[in-house]
Amino acid sequence: MSDQEDIEIKQEDQTVENIDEKDEKPDDESPNDTGKINSLKALGPFIAGKENSRNTVYLSDIPDVCKDKPCMLGVDEAGRGPVLGPMVYGISYCPLESKKALEDLGCADSKQLTEEKRDIIFNDINTKEYATSCVGWAVEIISPNTISTSMNRRSKCSLNEVSMDSAMGLIQQAIDAGVNIAEVYVDTVGPPEKYQEKLLKRFPTFSITVAKKADSTYPIVSAASICAKVTRDHALKVWKFPEGLVIKDNAFGSGYPGDPVTKRFLTEHVDLVFGFPRIVRFSWTTAQKALVDKAYDMEFDEPDSEKPKYAGTKLTKFFKGTTKSGEVIREECRFFKQRHLGNVMEF
Repeated sequence: MSDQEDIEIKQEDQTVENIDEKDEKPDDESPNDTGKINSLKALGPFIAGKENSRNTVYLSDIPDVCKDKPCMLGVDEAGRGPVLGPMVYGISYCPLESKKALEDLGCADSKQLTEEKRDIIFNDINTKEYATSCVGWAVEIISPNTISTSMNRRSKCSLNEVSMDSAMGLIQQAIDAGVNIAEVYVDTVGPPEKYQEKLLKRFPTFSITVAKKADSTYPIVSAASICAKVTRDHALKVWKFPEGLVIKDNAFGSGYPGDPVTKRFLTEHVDLVFGFPRIVRFSWTTAQKALVDKAYDMEFDEPDSEKPKYAGTKLTKFFKGTTKSGEVIREECRFFKQRHLGNVMEF
């Protein structure tokens, strides 16, 4: 493999590390002490401390103004398409009158921003006073294991259903935390009309807008998208393989099926019996095709379709032999019948 074939895995942006110390929270508020994400640097250690086979939900501190004044809330996701890694749903909220804070942060479609710019905005959301005083956010990291089992179980749960459940769950947690929500803006999965109808049934008192490309139209959705995207990027950077794999710099590519580095990872890390490591979404066609080409074929015995044979007396036999009048006609006992014995009622 030549050096040119390798796709460089970006390290944490140096620009963020050099952010003015006056914008950082004090060291005594580090995630190791409080379990809070109060800067970009705190994000990776927080995720690394969680079990990556389970979903993780994080809610930022709620600004007081978000409890008192009506707020807008945006919803978006990151990592819906990749065959590797988690999918992350994010929400962001702020008072209706605080749109300028979103503009000052530079919130825009996360897909149009560089990784460096997304990291800077995420850090500013958590460190700049003008942002922390009025903007809150939350994310749910949905593990690859959850996605695979949901889509492959007997009563299948589609990726759209997983997505909608996560979005509604995050909105509900914001409500429970005291956020005064008035308007909700959502980047759709599936038909926007059906999704909006489902949300209105769950949250009938809100003004809800579900639209395609909402992250490029509504800054509050852009903020949610940035939080989700940055969280997913760092979840991959700190991913720990419980299977014992050692992948230098976690060089498994972007996770998208078309990425040659991701394809190489899938073909080179197949257990011939158990399949892929936990980071892979088994329910993806790309993963299933790789297993067909590499893994052992498995055969399972079909259950016996014939009913088991039982030589004893059936229980239903004891309920047979009753006439319409209710008289019970019993068959003569075999012991008496073989010995030619009978009942004598009169002597």
